[in-house]
Amino acid sequence: MQAEAGFFSTFENLIDVGLNEWRHCSKPRQEFLDYRLFNIKTMKIILAIDSFKGCLTSQAAEAAAERGVREQYPSAEILKVPVTDGGDGMLNVFCELFECDKFVVDSHDALMRPIRATFAVRKDGVCILETAVSCGINLLKADELNPLRGTTYGVGELMIAAIKHGCRDFIIGLGGSATSDCGLGMLRAFKDEYGEEWYNHPQLKSLRIRLASDVDNPLYGPKGAALIFGSQKGATESDIVFLDRRAMTFATMSAKKMGKDCSGMKGAGAAGGLGYAFMEFFDTEKESGADLLLREAHFSDLIAGADLIITGEGSADKQTLMGKIPQKVLQLAQSFKVPVHLIAGRVLNEVELVGAGFTSVSSINTADMPKEKALRPDIATENIRNTVSRIVKNIYK
Repeated sequence: MQAEAGFFSTFENLIDVGLNEWRHCSKPRQEFLDYRLFNIKTMKIILAIDSFKGCLTSQAAEAAAERGVREQYPSAEILKVPVTDGGDGMLNVFCELFECDKFVVDSHDALMRPIRATFAVRKDGVCILETAVSCGINLLKADELNPLRGTTYGVGELMIAAIKHGCRDFIIGLGGSATSDCGLGMLRAFKDEYGEEWYNHPQLKSLRIRLASDVDNPLYGPKGAALIFGSQKGATESDIVFLDRRAMTFATMSAKKMGKDCSGMKGAGAAGGLGYAFMEFFDTEKESGADLLLREAHFSDLIAGADLIITGEGSADKQTLMGKIPQKVLQLAQSFKVPVHLIAGRVLNEVELVGAGFTSVSSINTADMPKEKALRPDIATENIRNTVSRIVKNIYK
């Protein structure tokens, strides 16, 4: 009886303490009951973090964030959704989200050096092709960049291999290219395979191609591929003038042959004009890479019932609000009234970002951290873990 009395006395003390905290808690009482006193509700947290370019993939960033959540809520339901806007890493993101078969084939890089490159085929027959696996800037050293010589021939080889495999429906990620050839290299590969009138080949007429890209620039002009992106690919000022003039000349000649001119369409300047080649010579749909990925992944269904979402990217600023992954995640979450927390390696325009609807905006790095150190994968991994742990802890102190 004495032990039993001691038990009830202890239990009553716990209740008294809990009720006292409840009365002074600024949180809604139902939330307090769920999370603080009885811990009945399991938190559902969605991680949808874009890659930190030059540092961590989407998958690596989300793995670090998951560890941060687990430090505070070991039993939380965590759903990791790798994301991409169509640039580097798109192939691996799709292969993680969907059941895919990978195929490795002979191809060439932007300097026409032989390489082995990969495309994937989803179980529904859709081919996932990332152009950067053949003409990507990540395949070249800094002193090898040469946009006057760089070619997309390898992209054509990849597509031809997929077509021979039986693929007719393509999702193609444009981004991270080392080229500014307007897709001439890719078109040459098709000509080598299907002959002079390749664009009239019945096998190519039946293709469905969806381009995933966050670039809306036209092919040439002040906002064209050469003037906006040429310097990133090693082009000098004189190179940029030449590349822009070449793009305009090619578009004029192509318009006469094809009876249409796609050079001014949004996304024509993507991947050094590769977007234009697809639009001009194929039946193509161009879409925001973020929109396409989130729709294909049924993201709206995944976030139903979530308590919070953590999204992020390498650098968060006003351009984040111009259709990048975090903004697209935020838009979908707002319709479900799910709070979204944004993390980034660097944060600018925080007031605008919070004003757009992000619940919090956090830099994972201190202001005085050298860039070289911040870009180290081990440092970034630890900083993401710490930042996310702090965010989750602060939600229900």
